[in-house]
Amino acid sequence: MYGKAFAPEYQGALTTLSVNSSLTDVLAAGTEQLRAAERAGARAEAARSGLAVAEAHRRLGQVTDADRAWKASYRTAREAGDGAAMAWALWSGGTLARQRGAFPLAWRLLRLAADLGGRAGDVVVRGYSLAGMAETGRIQGDYAAVTALHEQLLAEARKRGEARHTVWALEGIAQIHRNTGAYDSAYAMFEEAAEIAAGAEDRRGHAWALRGLADIVSVRDGDTERALELLSEAETSCRAMKLSGALAYNHKMRGNVLYRAGRYEQAREVYAGALAEFEAMSEPRGTALSRLGLVKSLARLGRDGAETAAELDELAGLLERIGLRHAHRMVEQARTELGLTTGTGETEAAR
Repeated sequence: MYGKAFAPEYQGALTTLSVNSSLTDVLAAGTEQLRAAERAGARAEAARSGLAVAEAHRRLGQVTDADRAWKASYRTAREAGDGAAMAWALWSGGTLARQRGAFPLAWRLLRLAADLGGRAGDVVVRGYSLAGMAETGRIQGDYAAVTALHEQLLAEARKRGEARHTVWALEGIAQIHRNTGAYDSAYAMFEEAAEIAAGAEDRRGHAWALRGLADIVSVRDGDTERALELLSEAETSCRAMKLSGALAYNHKMRGNVLYRAGRYEQAREVYAGALAEFEAMSEPRGTALSRLGLVKSLARLGRDGAETAAELDELAGLLERIGLRHAHRMVEQARTELGLTTGTGETEAAR
């Protein structure tokens, strides 16, 4: 039913690159082809090579270089009069904006990309841009607004037999189910995503699906060792492809699993490592979530309640500014879990 996964963001002379190509290899090939196209005055080719460069930088966590590259790709595509290439550049910019926590900008760029892709007749970039909008809303916790869009995109991907997009949509809907407590449904969808990704040789999608399965196995079943095994398997793919962001989120999930198991010292170490990874790539959402895990671990290890509450207050304000509704609710749950219900360090017992 599903063919081999492919990477439509690798275009022009770079279509031979695999969805599983190491990002350092993509960056090297994209940079070489970009320079060759610029020397030849081939603007359309330069724009499409620049897209691969932008995406490699983004996924490697090199946000400044990624920002420079997608904008250059867009300008070159506009000069070439290539509407589809302009749309792809806007998609890359919108995806980067979401990664950096700039959600209003992400919405604007992705909406522009979807509209421009539709006018240019490129159904793939239009679909990717709509998917980006859906993912932005899901990450913000606005499930009511984007669940239907996820389901629409899943149906379209299944109809066309697009493995990579089917896996993405399944994982997105599964995450919504997981965050709303429907663990069995979430598990089934992550499991299907993992099977499709494996069959289509989509190592990135497979790694994310394994991370989702590990989360459910941990929170629903309490099977810590199985969850850690799944995360280790996913980590192998992340490291092979140099997926810096995915690897950091894998480590953050490992911290979650260890914390749930009461292994607080190990969780503290893992959260601290994930925090450093996210800070290195200027990824505010992952940074905030890792800080939250670290705060909870330190509290379990005996940290002063007032200090814990003060940091939770700071995190709550940060997440409010970023616009992460679900993560903000997680801070409130942490306060309750730790007995810091007033947000001032005063516990229920003290009251």
